Amino acid sequence: MLNALWTPTTVGDISLPHRLVMAPMTRDRSTPEGVPTELNAEYYAQRASHALIITEGTQPSSDGQGYLLTPGIHNDEQIAGWRKVTDAVHEADGRIVIQLMHTGRISHPDNTPHGRRPVAPSAIRPKGTMFTASGPQEMPTPRALSTQEVAATVDDFRRAAAAAVAAGADGVEIHAANGYLVHQFLSDNTNQRTDRYGGSLDNRIRFAVEVAAAVADEIGADRTGLRISPGNPYNDIAESDTAELYPALLRALSPLGLAYLHILHAGDEELLGTLRALWPTTLILNRGGADLPTRAKDIDHGTADLVSVGALALANPDLVERLRSDAPLNTPDPATFYGGGAAGYTDYPTYTV
Repeated sequence: MLNALWTPTTVGDISLPHRLVMAPMTRDRSTPEGVPTELNAEYYAQRASHALIITEGTQPSSDGQGYLLTPGIHNDEQIAGWRKVTDAVHEADGRIVIQLMHTGRISHPDNTPHGRRPVAPSAIRPKGTMFTASGPQEMPTPRALSTQEVAATVDDFRRAAAAAVAAGADGVEIHAANGYLVHQFLSDNTNQRTDRYGGSLDNRIRFAVEVAAAVADEIGADRTGLRISPGNPYNDIAESDTAELYPALLRALSPLGLAYLHILHAGDEELLGTLRALWPTTLILNRGGADLPTRAKDIDHGTADLVSVGALALANPDLVERLRSDAPLNTPDPATFYGGGAAGYTDYPTYTV
């Protein structure tokens, strides 16, 4: 039933041995300075048998940090830390792309190196709290980026993409999902700008397209992916025009020839079919809690070219080997998902007969 998962393919210029991808997952285990460590390298190398590893969200600038202990890719120390990770994955015969994630308004000054207010398309405070070193705190009202600062933020993504490749990554994924900065520009409840980046659909998709174009220009479209989550209300997103927004976005992105589109699916099958028909290159699909036979059928039916899994990959470093031998799976431990050390990170057992 899972045979479709094990056929080789290519994504951009990356040759993959099969079609089971490790999804990006925030784990909050970098240094306070955003530098990946030997422990991070061990974690990713353990999971190198996945067709492709998409890393945890990685801030492209100091303003892009939202959470404690997340990695960055905007200075020399961070590049050196990521080099340890990519070298370890490649030595284990794996492939890895670094996800570029600017959290925008989903942040708190206490979690950043400079203590400044978060930035966003518009000065609209998100509902909810942010965990900080002193406990949960309400997220503040962000500062709206000026038109000039939006262009500077596009350049931050460009530089971060170049840094990721310098660190040995096989490519990057732009995080345009889950209520973070690029998604905030897309959604009309978080973007109430009156300049060229707000109002109409064409204006609201402009930032995402400019970021993708800048990254593709810097490192090559065949090493650039982008993730979206149509209709996902996470992080206080409320899209009023999902069915029109995402087809418009894909039509604008298609000429760039990006290596892949990664969709976190929220359940609208009609929209998913529309997006599949519009997208000209590889589509990676994440159906959340769906079982693996269901995910494999998406490949069989042409709905997706690859499928990504999160918690299953987290709890089973040897997931590919377990699935191929029909071995039992480890159960993820949510208490150790975020922060801490090796427990619940690198100590999940591999399967032995």
